[in-house]
Amino acid sequence: LSMVPAALTLPNLLTGLRLVLVPVVVWHIQAADMWSAFWWFVVAAVTDLLDGNLARRLDQRSVLGAWLDPIADKAMLLSTLLALAWAGSLPFWLAMVVVLRDGVVLFGAGAYRWLTGRLEVAPTLSGKAATFAEFTLVSLILADLALGPGLIEWLEPLIVLTAILVVASGLHYVLLWSRKTRDFLRARQVSRPHSLN
Repeated sequence: LSMVPAALTLPNLLTGLRLVLVPVVVWHIQAADMWSAFWWFVVAAVTDLLDGNLARRLDQRSVLGAWLDPIADKAMLLSTLLALAWAGSLPFWLAMVVVLRDGVVLFGAGAYRWLTGRLEVAPTLSGKAATFAEFTLVSLILADLALGPGLIEWLEPLIVLTAILVVASGLHYVLLWSRKTRDFLRARQVSRPHSLN
């Protein structure tokens, strides 16, 4: 019984709610109910704002929350972006660029974890910029489809900017994982005992 409350903190429950809302938002987009999709996406965004702040204020930061929060963020953002692309509201090529970048990041992290036996992941500035651009783009598209504020003329340059930031972020992660791997191999080679003469 003592283990259950440790995981069921308010921040973790909010993060879990965000995960639960992923299929809800996607389903409404596929059903062309953009009004509902937009407002459920807003609810998910609010949980994202609250969970981290509450974890710090209530001193309820946990390993589970540290892993669950970025997974929930990525699941919501990527699923919504793909659903919008599938519905024709977002260029499909952009969705593929985002998927490719995320695949590169995951592959690099997995390869480094397999090679070194450890994994220390910290979000980069380029990664944060790309994620912010993706979130802004998805939010504006949903808002335009649901509320019709006439934002369409702003979307094309934002799509191009998002693509540039996503590609730049992917290239930066490739360089980052390459450098980490090179440094690890160099350190391992130095630490090996010299062969006896």
